[in-house]
Amino acid sequence: MEQYLVYLVEDEENLSAVLRAYLEKENWSVKVFDNGNDALEAIEDKPHLWILDIMLPGTDGYQLLKAIKEKEDRPVIFISARDQDLDRVLGLEMGSDDYLSKPFLPQELIIRAKKILNRIYGTSTQEQKKIELNQYLIDPIGRTVTDTLATGEELVDLTTKEMDLILLLTGDIGKAFSREKIIEFVWGENYFGSERAVDDVVRRVRKKMNRIHLETLYGYGYRILSS
Repeated sequence: MEQYLVYLVEDEENLSAVLRAYLEKENWSVKVFDNGNDALEAIEDKPHLWILDIMLPGTDGYQLLKAIKEKEDRPVIFISARDQDLDRVLGLEMGSDDYLSKPFLPQELIIRAKKILNRIYGTSTQEQKKIELNQYLIDPIGRTVTDTLATGEELVDLTTKEMDLILLLTGDIGKAFSREKIIEFVWGENYFGSERAVDDVVRRVRKKMNRIHLETLYGYGYRILSS
C-alpha cells in the first residue's frame, strides 16, 4: 500500500473525524484543517491529495482551490452541501479533479480518492522506469521531466494535467490515444466539457517540450513518436 499524504479541509468537526478515520485506514497520512487560512499556508507542503469543503471559515474552498492549482497543481476533491450542480460546474472549471455532494458515504470518498491517486501517481510505481526521449528525461515516479540539453539540466515546469498527458503518451511510444481516452486518464471519468481541453493541454506541452514529436491524428487524438 502506498503511503500518501492527504490534506482534509473541513470545518464540521464530526464529519472531519469520521473522514479522517476512513482515510487513515488506508494507511495514508492525514492532516486536518478546520479553516481555509491555515490550509492556505500549508500549500507548499505538497500533499498528494487535497479534499476541500467549499464553505469554510476564512479563505473559502474556491479561493483555496485556485491557490493550490496556481502554486503546486495537486489533485483536489471538492465536497459541498450547497447547490451541487453549480458547485460541481464551477469546481471542475477551476480545476478540481472530482466532486462529492453532501451527504455522502465515507466509502465513496475513499473509492474516488484511490482512483485519483492511482491515476496520478500509479499503483506500481516501483516498476516504472525513467524514459529518455529527445534529450528529455521523464521520471514517472517523481513526476518530473528534465531537459538534459539545458544548462544544469533544468526541470520542465509542467502542471499536473500536462504531466499526466506526457505519462500517458510516453507510456506507449507510437500508440495513438483518442481524445476520449486522454480525457478519461487526465481528467477522470466524471469530466464533462469540451474536448478542446485536450487540445489546450497538448498545445502547452508542445510549447514547453518543443523537441518531442507529439503528432496530431485529425479527428481522433494524439500520439508521441520516438523521433
